[in-house]
Amino acid sequence: MPKIRVFFTWIWDFAKRNHGGVINTDTKETDMALLESENRRLRQDEKMFRLLCETSNSAFIYYNYREDRVRTIANWDYFFDFSIANIKDFSRLYDKVEEKYAILLREGLFIENHNRDRESFEIQLKEKNLCVEVEVNIVYDTDRKPTDKIIRFKDVTKINAQKDELTYMAYYDILTGLYNRNCFVRILGELLRKATREMRTVAVMFVDFDDFRRVNDGMGIIAGDEVIQLFGQYLSGLMSEQVVISHFSTDIYCIAIYDPCGARSVETIYQVIRERLKTPFRLTDGQEVTMTVSVGVSEYPEAASGTLELINCAEIVMFKAKSKGKDAIQYFDGAILEDFLQTVNIQTMLREVVFEQNFTMNYQPQYYAEDKRLRGVEALIRWKDDEGDSISPAVFIPIAEKNGTIVPIGNWVIEKSVQTYAHWRDTYHYPMLLSLNVSAVQCKQKDFIESLLQIIQKYDVSPEEIELEITETILIEDFGYISGRLARLRETGVKISLDDFGTGFSSLSYLKGLPIDTLKIDKSFVDTMLTDNNTKIIIESIIYMVKRLGYETIAEGVETEEQFAYLKDLSCDIIQGYYLGRPMPDEGIEELLEGLTAKV
Repeated sequence: MPKIRVFFTWIWDFAKRNHGGVINTDTKETDMALLESENRRLRQDEKMFRLLCETSNSAFIYYNYREDRVRTIANWDYFFDFSIANIKDFSRLYDKVEEKYAILLREGLFIENHNRDRESFEIQLKEKNLCVEVEVNIVYDTDRKPTDKIIRFKDVTKINAQKDELTYMAYYDILTGLYNRNCFVRILGELLRKATREMRTVAVMFVDFDDFRRVNDGMGIIAGDEVIQLFGQYLSGLMSEQVVISHFSTDIYCIAIYDPCGARSVETIYQVIRERLKTPFRLTDGQEVTMTVSVGVSEYPEAASGTLELINCAEIVMFKAKSKGKDAIQYFDGAILEDFLQTVNIQTMLREVVFEQNFTMNYQPQYYAEDKRLRGVEALIRWKDDEGDSISPAVFIPIAEKNGTIVPIGNWVIEKSVQTYAHWRDTYHYPMLLSLNVSAVQCKQKDFIESLLQIIQKYDVSPEEIELEITETILIEDFGYISGRLARLRETGVKISLDDFGTGFSSLSYLKGLPIDTLKIDKSFVDTMLTDNNTKIIIESIIYMVKRLGYETIAEGVETEEQFAYLKDLSCDIIQGYYLGRPMPDEGIEELLEGLTAKV
């Protein structure tokens, strides 16, 4: 419309230049050329504007207030199957939209009644199922009277679908359809605020599949995903206004329960889940998978006051449930959190002391039962924290094995002990063995055998003077591989001792095939062998069997004369314990060796 106005303004100026209608023949040809050029430009502009309108996914209504004239432009037929001849036909639009949008459309089309310049809103067309954005613009004159109205109808169906998809991805887990982690945390925060106002509690259940890795590794990740999906679909049926469930990550689900009681109590939901898991998951390929879960439970406000802290507490006690044998539920208490924080603290300190190598070594003597002659010493690592308090190896060694620091720790123990042993041998010339404890993680290192032999050679120690103590758990994790490694070491002359026999998953059948020289009877048997008849029978059987297999026996934890005498009568070969010698630092062993060599 602005172009038309420019054209007529140009005609008016042209007429005024020709003296009241008398055309000057000298300028006629020039003015006609200008007029023709302007017409061409207007036609080109009109063509361009028409193409722009037709190639857009929009339709327009133009209304001129002064002439009371209506015109539809662009893709009108794409949206509507009728024409608009005058402003009264606007009412036909109301029948084309969903009923809930009729009033919105009516008020939006006539925004001039509210003295507004612009309005934008969305409607839904019934027949074509299109989502349409409607934009209304009003042009006013200087007296604030409307002169022109433009109404645009734009198809935003695809755009809204994309927005809905992005919204779904932002709040829901694609695999299970449950809430995702971010959305769950947000909703949990809202529940906690509501619980604070209404003085209620909120429970969080941290649910984790047991041994899920065997599904992924044994059946493939597609099968694993299907199990996750099937369980998620089941859990979705437990959701309500008070029960919010999310797929947290991999094989972990999180459940928030507002004001848990009755049918929505933690115990009820847990038992319902366990009952479902009694039935195997049937996969699309026909395979069946049976699963169990370990569950940790924390409750607001008892366990924590914040969302993430509450979830973390539930996760911590879930690991406690797994440590108790899995397929169990564990409720939060302060002692569990304290143990967890201690573990985290030890992990942090371990990394620091490994870097500083801030450990010390003790050595406990071993004696032959027959004549109490010194057989050798067992190297035992010791560690004190910054306050000088001792941290038991039973506490920090398992943690070191989990976080990998056991490898540098173990390497330091071997080098330090062999170096010290070489000094004693060269100084006192007393024939004995050095016994070293080796963890499963350390033994599995590719360079373990080569590293050990290099250290032995470095300090000019014979392999026959070294004994490695291994536990049953090393063998259980990978019997064939570990046995092969131990056999290689034994071929070099290194002796192998099976430690803590009877406390793990002992199998008498594998003893005959093990490359070992010595079997250690655990202290737990020694403690009760004189008072418990069953233990006495076990001790006698172990010693008799080991003798027949050709191994030596060591009884550890011998603390009394009575225990020593009984084991000697059973022909136990070697005694280790407080009765004959406590663990001691280098100086204590040196005094012992000085006394022995002085007698010689």
